[in-house]
Amino acid sequence: MKKLFVYLKPHTLIIAVCFLFLFGQALCDLSLPHLMSDIVNIGIQQGGIKEPAPAAITENSMALMRIFMTEQDQQAVDAHYKLIASNSNDALNYHKKYPLVNTQNIYVRHNSNNLDALGASFGRASMTLFNFLKEQYGQNGQAMPDTAAQEGLDEIDLKPLQDMRPMLSSLPPTAFDAARGKSNDLDQSMLTQVGIVMVKQFYNELGVDTDGLRIRYIVTTGAIMLLLTLLGAAATVMVALISARIAADVAKSMRRDVFSRVESFSNAEFDRFSTASLITRTTNDVTHVQMLIIMGIRMVCYAPIVGVGGIIMAVSKSLSMSWIIAVAVLVLIGLVSVLFSVAVPRFKMVQKLIDRLNLVTREQLSGIMVIRAFNTQKFEYDRFKKSNQELTGVMLFINRIMVLMMPAMMFLMNSVSLLIVWVGAQQIELAAIQVGDMVAFTQYAIQIIISFLMISMMFIMVPRAAVSAARIAEVLDTDPEINDPDTPKTLKGRLFGKVEFRNVCFKYGNAEDNVLHDINFVAMPGQTTAFIGSTGSGKSTLINLIPRFYDVTQGSILVDDVDIRELTQHELREIIGYVPQKGLLFSGDIAHNLRYGGQNASDEELNQAADIAQATEFIEGAGGLTSPISQGGTNVSGGQKQRLAIARALVKKAPIYIFDDSFSALDFKTDAALRRALSEQTKQSTVLIVAQRVGTIMNADQIIVLDEGRIVGKGTHRELLQSCETYREIALSQLAKEELA
Repeated sequence: MKKLFVYLKPHTLIIAVCFLFLFGQALCDLSLPHLMSDIVNIGIQQGGIKEPAPAAITENSMALMRIFMTEQDQQAVDAHYKLIASNSNDALNYHKKYPLVNTQNIYVRHNSNNLDALGASFGRASMTLFNFLKEQYGQNGQAMPDTAAQEGLDEIDLKPLQDMRPMLSSLPPTAFDAARGKSNDLDQSMLTQVGIVMVKQFYNELGVDTDGLRIRYIVTTGAIMLLLTLLGAAATVMVALISARIAADVAKSMRRDVFSRVESFSNAEFDRFSTASLITRTTNDVTHVQMLIIMGIRMVCYAPIVGVGGIIMAVSKSLSMSWIIAVAVLVLIGLVSVLFSVAVPRFKMVQKLIDRLNLVTREQLSGIMVIRAFNTQKFEYDRFKKSNQELTGVMLFINRIMVLMMPAMMFLMNSVSLLIVWVGAQQIELAAIQVGDMVAFTQYAIQIIISFLMISMMFIMVPRAAVSAARIAEVLDTDPEINDPDTPKTLKGRLFGKVEFRNVCFKYGNAEDNVLHDINFVAMPGQTTAFIGSTGSGKSTLINLIPRFYDVTQGSILVDDVDIRELTQHELREIIGYVPQKGLLFSGDIAHNLRYGGQNASDEELNQAADIAQATEFIEGAGGLTSPISQGGTNVSGGQKQRLAIARALVKKAPIYIFDDSFSALDFKTDAALRRALSEQTKQSTVLIVAQRVGTIMNADQIIVLDEGRIVGKGTHRELLQSCETYREIALSQLAKEELA
């Protein structure tokens, strides 16, 4: 996974910007339940009145409330309010807001400091009033309705009480001690609620439109919620765009680097990694890492902020119900841990099974003609079915485990919601919390559970992406066995094309025995050097050492007396026209394939190379150089494919040509015509030919006979017939004695 951070480093700034958007989105989401609580508590229950201390109160009501206040509370009220006479100039400033000021004196609050304490003063006075009235009901033999304190105050008519003010003022202070004692036992939140209910009565007395006050508060708070929702949605969209862009760029860079590294692999590395595995690593594995980046950027910052912030906000709403969240989180962690322990081992199996399925599919598509020829469709179908079923079985198991998570999470969230309602109802009955606080607590609990679920999902995604990242890193960390020297030599200015093998030995990978032993020969410019031998004698292996598809184990190969390991691979291969044993063509047209030998070659040069390769006739019949070639050249015959491969090498006009059994699919007439034309084109070049047919190499200047990786004969055709038993056996098995003369 360390490689992943290397690819993310160039995007550090934009990721920081993304985290700022996520922080803003989290704050918006955390603010919504709080505002919803305010709508319920303040907008609906409190009629839009936020403060427990009235902004204005009539002189009569103030006098009434002062009767039930302590001396300290009276001093606090005196510090915050001033009297506005009904006939004064100041009254003109309030007649629209408080219509009663036109006929009565009112008190207006001019000091906004320490409003909570001021509200508690009015709350205590209101509760003292309520408790005193309750006592009076009892003394008169009347039962006061058993309602919450604020409901009782809401039913009070201030006018009769104001008329009773002279009588109440005449009572000794001790008459209110019992009622005041009960008020002092209430907590701050209860006093605040009581004070707000009483404020509504004061505003009604002043002629204030309390219904309009409630509606304005709900609409204003709702507008703020809508704005925060839009801001959160905008942040979500921006984060999605940024994370997708970052992930796509990282995926592009990974695919580029993997492809670049694979291009630098020698045949030894291709022996280690199968083609199907490399394709999976470049596509499927990179996709998993890409998805991890997309989800990781969106969740890594957002989920912890919402989780921690939700806990803080929920506890602030009700500390007594915080145990519900703790239990829910513990259950969630336990559930995810079980799923995690069961699913993760399967994630590690999936990629290998995908490799296997790709391998089987690729082999069957590539060898479809052989499969049909031998009627092995049923065998190959069973082989594919087995690989497919293994992958399907693992994926189904993982999906079943993951499918369980959603209903389990829904059950958990609904259970938590029911538990909060049940416990919250009891808390509301005890006046410990308000209805809006319970609603907000429920929403915060759901946000916390979802945030922990997001984090859990990341823990589930990370192992699979880590497996994919490790597979990608395995390719990127594989150093090719064949590398350019730190201080390479160059052949520019003195290139002839002489190729020399000096005591060359070679073995594959960690094999114990060499497949080539003490190979020594010199191939000169203007000459043709041919290699022949039985199957498995090492002909193709030997020829593949020249372009450094493999490096020699011992000895050295020299071009113009320079060890090829001292040249760059680019310069070495630039001077070689190579025709592989299997004439591979690429999708495109014929001209596109021929120009692999020279990107700037003209059509005239392409036609000339095609003439030499005896390919002109079928090219013209197919529609010319622009006729299409399908992937792998499947729309041309084996012989046509070989001739196009030869023409491609000739376009390069290289000083060294290597033909690795490149005439095997040609008929004898075409073979002879091609070799005659080829001798004219390559008379200044060094030509090395691997062949199975003696007729192809009879006229070579030097024939090297290989047997079990050793040179058992070297010379011309006539010389080898006399001196090399192996060559003579090969020749006699192919040609009559008269043809060998």
